[in-house]
Amino acid sequence: MQQIFVSFTRALRSLGQRGILWQLIWPGLAAALLWLVVAIFSWGALVDGVVSWVQGWTWVGPWVSESEVAGGVLLVLAKIVVFLLFVPMIYVTAAMLVAVIALPIMLEKVALREYADLEQRRGGSNLGSAWNSALAAVLFLVGLLVSLPFWLIPGFGLVASVGLTAWLNQKAFGYDALMLHADTAEMLALRRDLRAQMLLLGGLCALLAYVPFVNIVAPAFCGLAFVHYMLEALRRERAERGVSILDASPVPTSGSK
Repeated sequence: MQQIFVSFTRALRSLGQRGILWQLIWPGLAAALLWLVVAIFSWGALVDGVVSWVQGWTWVGPWVSESEVAGGVLLVLAKIVVFLLFVPMIYVTAAMLVAVIALPIMLEKVALREYADLEQRRGGSNLGSAWNSALAAVLFLVGLLVSLPFWLIPGFGLVASVGLTAWLNQKAFGYDALMLHADTAEMLALRRDLRAQMLLLGGLCALLAYVPFVNIVAPAFCGLAFVHYMLEALRRERAERGVSILDASPVPTSGSK
């Protein structure tokens, strides 16, 4: 847990680097503008669609249709569900822009300044990043659709959204943070061994999506936090294996010649 807070602190410190702040802002703004336009033109239809969908349930439809109070409650819940749906959609769109475009730029700037001691083994690639991010987005949307019937349960939508977003963060940003410095084996090992910690980091970042104004920069800030967390983990892992960080050769022991 301490390393997670350290990564947040370092991410905040990195905001002072030239060019980082803009990469933090533009993906969220672009995604928010896109989905704002979608919301303006589709809000009524989406709410009506959710109401009609629930009314079509054989075990609840007749009761809702006959009760004015139940119909009013359903309308309110439908509006909440539609609103909550836009939050993860904005986030996943911004996260994809971050993963494919903004994060590689921030990674190079941050690594040059704070992780210059780490050898770059390039176990990943921009193409691999794009594929990994696209796969993560598809699986995220599938999970979102599967969970939709339960979103009418008060509180479930928020829990499902945060949980899915936490998974999305660790899936997308875990790869990108390591692709420049780790080799293939290191990428697989670290992402496997640190999966629980990455989910926790991703979950904390996911909560930022529900904080007004902060949510605009939440996806990119999350990516930046993952850069610090994963590169520091790589640094520790190489040190524990007795590998020289600069030249990747074994550190000589006192008895070696």
